[in-house]
Amino acid sequence: MEALTAWIVSQLKSSSGNTIGLAIPAMTALMGATEARHLFAASGGIKYLSRQLRSGGKKQASAKTSSDKKPKTPASVQQLYELTFCLWTMTYELEGSANIRADFAKDGLAVAALTELVSVAPREKVVRVALAGLKNLAICTSENDAGPAGTPTIDGAVFLNDMIACGLMKAIDFLKDRQFTDPDVVEDVTILHKLLAKNYKDLTRWEVYQNEIESGHLQWGSVHTEAFFKENASMMEGSDGDFRIVKVLIALLSSKDEDVAAIACYDIGEFVRHYPNGRAIAKRLGAKELVMPLIEHENADVQRHALQCVSKIMVQNWEVRFLCHIVLSISFLGKLVNLTYRYFAF
Repeated sequence: MEALTAWIVSQLKSSSGNTIGLAIPAMTALMGATEARHLFAASGGIKYLSRQLRSGGKKQASAKTSSDKKPKTPASVQQLYELTFCLWTMTYELEGSANIRADFAKDGLAVAALTELVSVAPREKVVRVALAGLKNLAICTSENDAGPAGTPTIDGAVFLNDMIACGLMKAIDFLKDRQFTDPDVVEDVTILHKLLAKNYKDLTRWEVYQNEIESGHLQWGSVHTEAFFKENASMMEGSDGDFRIVKVLIALLSSKDEDVAAIACYDIGEFVRHYPNGRAIAKRLGAKELVMPLIEHENADVQRHALQCVSKIMVQNWEVRFLCHIVLSISFLGKLVNLTYRYFAF
């Protein structure tokens, strides 16, 4: 069993859909035994399974927004369903194992993956198992195994905070208005809506923002606005004055997720604008060195927000802001000339 589990986890580490497809039947069979599920968790399987699910969810999202209208193949949706089914099965070990709860909580990957699947909603059967997994995470307790003394308690409240940070409330509000053939989906949507609403009321806007930044799964919303930073810029210094949230934002500049990188640029720029001496603090923490390369990023939004961030970090006068606008214009014209050349070359 150990050899089989090690092989399955090694396939999950791979980015090849073909090898993962070979591992899924074995993994599904493995999930039928409690001992095997614990062995899978101890081998790091939850992290790699969540990573594969998140990758699959992003592909589904990009397919929806793509100009290419060809539908995804049934096999890809089926693969998502089977991977989600396995992660849902693992949630039944939450109550009895502090280690498994810690694995699910690590980096917020599992919650982010399931939330993205619910948001993208590729098929009802995928949504059903993703919601069931999220519900189990939301209601789990630490009563049977609290974990080692002195370690933070991980229970449903922790996962609910992660769900709020990942934007699950918006997805659940959307699902409430949909018609589902499966009554279990309706029940899970209702339960999650109540739990999320109750937990959200107990959080301040700053706590919602802090949870989102710490999760690393940034999404455009009301906490990424000028009004928010005018009100909360002073909170960025932290209770210990170590500017931990700013440090996390600077680290997120290196994210491969283009939305995350763009939002991190925006937030750092707003911190610089609204926090006294924010410019010097951002420079001291190394923000400028990581933002500068993003000016040449292939994604237009990342490029734009990086330019704006640099202008806020570097200077206060209008001349450099004007220069940034010129750089953006030149970049746009360069791309236009390149496209025109390619068109007439044919």
